[in-house]
Amino acid sequence: MDTVHENDIRGERPARPEQAVRPRPGFNRLMWREVLFLLLNLPMSIAGFVLTVVGLSLGAGLMVTIVGFWVLAGSLFAIRAYGSVERALIRSLLDEDIAEPLPVGAGQSRNSVWRRIFDVLSDGLSWRTALYLFIKLPWGIVTFTVTLVAVIVLWPLLPWITRGLSTVDRMLASSLLAPAKLTQRVRELEQDRGTVVDSAAADLRRIERDLHDGAQARLVALAMDLGLAKEKLTEDPVAAAKMVSDAHGEVKLVLQELRDLARGIHPAVLTDRGLDAALSSVASRCTVPGGARVRTDLPGGSDRESRPDSAVEGIAYFTVSELLTNISKHSGARTATIDAWRSGDRLMLQVGDDGNGGALESPGGGLAGLADRIRAVDGVFVVDSPVGGPTTVTVELPWRTRGRS
Repeated sequence: MDTVHENDIRGERPARPEQAVRPRPGFNRLMWREVLFLLLNLPMSIAGFVLTVVGLSLGAGLMVTIVGFWVLAGSLFAIRAYGSVERALIRSLLDEDIAEPLPVGAGQSRNSVWRRIFDVLSDGLSWRTALYLFIKLPWGIVTFTVTLVAVIVLWPLLPWITRGLSTVDRMLASSLLAPAKLTQRVRELEQDRGTVVDSAAADLRRIERDLHDGAQARLVALAMDLGLAKEKLTEDPVAAAKMVSDAHGEVKLVLQELRDLARGIHPAVLTDRGLDAALSSVASRCTVPGGARVRTDLPGGSDRESRPDSAVEGIAYFTVSELLTNISKHSGARTATIDAWRSGDRLMLQVGDDGNGGALESPGGGLAGLADRIRAVDGVFVVDSPVGGPTTVTVELPWRTRGRS
């Protein structure tokens, strides 16, 4: 294994998945779906307008009594549900991916009836959906009329007319029917928290199992052997000395197991010298025939301010460690490479091998577990592994996780 520190290592962020590019306007399947959507706008908008005006008017009129709160909350709940229907239509007919919102009051520990009513009445998406359905009636009349005329009279211009009208619908839906960015972020953080908790629980179970089956069992046997040696000390000093010598060798094995376990929790070299040295250390233990080559452009040493956050360093270290383990066990590779560098406010890693390829991020697999951990801290995990190889795994992590720059 050789380690090369290169100041000219550079790289771009791996491409993030993006929404599929729509085809140019033309007589294609998307155009006919847009036509269907625009013609459905009128009946859908009439139903939504009636629900909104009648429900909100009735609820507002009865607000002088307690019944008004129930009616208004029920109307907003129905309006919110109608918004789900609109989102489903837009996704299926206009290819506009609008995320579904969290349920009203999600994450609230208080479940009283009045709390639920307050959650509905204060839900911003419900009121934005009501505005959307109110606006949709005049717009639905326009789209229905123009589309119908275009189908009958302006046939050559139909693709461009429908694309223009449906683009307005996409913009309206994206601005009024989509959950707020903060709400969506809360949802992602809740999912990420579950992933982190599960990963931490799995790590604790692994440590407990390793201690129970390894060091703990050896220490129990060692205590018993030393007890027997103590009993034989006066009767058979030669046998007692041999037993003490065997116990000494057992102590060395226990110490090595504890060192290995500590390295698996958080290696001292990572804390003391940084990710640069830690990657060199883990690469030296890679068992591929040609070894693992490390190329880094990262600050090291005890200066914590210039290094990534300790949590990021830990994730990067264990990610590379597990990837190298996979390469050694499954890839059939002769060589492996590790590249690490900073790009702006991101830590970039690339682990490659010249093996058989075909690595997949399948649900429940090892790569999927790594990807979940990385995405839990707003990272990116990309696997490029065609059958026959080579394989390259690109990892992007935030340099800081606590708002420091």
